[in-house]
Amino acid sequence: MLTLPPHAVIREVGLRDGLQSIATVLSTERKREWVRRAFEAGQREIEVGSFVPPHLLPQLADTAEVLAYAKTLSGLVASVLVPNLKGAERALAAGADVMLLPLSASHAHSLANLRKTPDEVVAEMARIRAARDASGQRTLIEGGVGTAFGCTLQGEVKPAEVLRLMAALLDAGADRVSLADTVGHADPVAVSRLFEQALRLAGERFAGGHFHDTRGLALANTLAALQLGVIRFDASLAGIGGCPHAPGASGNATTEDLAFMLAAMGVRTGMRLAPLLALRADLAQWLANEATHGSLWRAGVPDHIGLAA
Repeated sequence: MLTLPPHAVIREVGLRDGLQSIATVLSTERKREWVRRAFEAGQREIEVGSFVPPHLLPQLADTAEVLAYAKTLSGLVASVLVPNLKGAERALAAGADVMLLPLSASHAHSLANLRKTPDEVVAEMARIRAARDASGQRTLIEGGVGTAFGCTLQGEVKPAEVLRLMAALLDAGADRVSLADTVGHADPVAVSRLFEQALRLAGERFAGGHFHDTRGLALANTLAALQLGVIRFDASLAGIGGCPHAPGASGNATTEDLAFMLAAMGVRTGMRLAPLLALRADLAQWLANEATHGSLWRAGVPDHIGLAA
């Protein structure tokens, strides 16, 4: 019998993982509207940007401003990505609720993405933890292990290496850890095997999964993790996103499709589909020259399910 948790959390990552991978620079005003309307639709965790040098990612140069707005919405957990200690210091100064340090289990991708080896990123985690503790802030530190199922640059990534790095991040001071299928190599069986081991290793400090839909398996992979009791998943409105340093890493799990699947299966998310789809329609217009993805916006919500409101 299929056993599922009663509730799950979808963290919107389109404002960071989505926008960093496209040419269009969305205005700060539009980003604020996106955050507000996602919150009004019931979303309670949003990754609002990344504290990287603006010349590297001009799409995210206004992260501090978007974060400041997100902090005005009571009950919203605002996350940011930080590539290093300097980014973490900016996140702490801005009052981020969560800062995510990405670590690639692929040595080749790690050098391309952060110009550091995976173990050098672990050392950076220790410095970030020390800075957080010294600041007196309550910002949670998440270590996100990417390319956990393979890499277009390196090829195979061994599960033992993924688990070693996850343990190292926890030992270095991460409050929690997560796994990402950065290039869409995962399948449900592989997810079940690796996530089961990750849960044994990290226990309650395992934060969740980040799946790309490169080969159409993001929802299936989410279900595999959900069956193990994982309840937090990243997704991007209209499925935008990828990774600038991983060729072929197209498309995140689609927020509205994931919200529908969970609701249809009786897993509560607190999200309302009608306002979410309305926001998705406007986002597609804002990004008129960019590729968008997903199925729910075409097919709509079946009337008999009673989830359209």
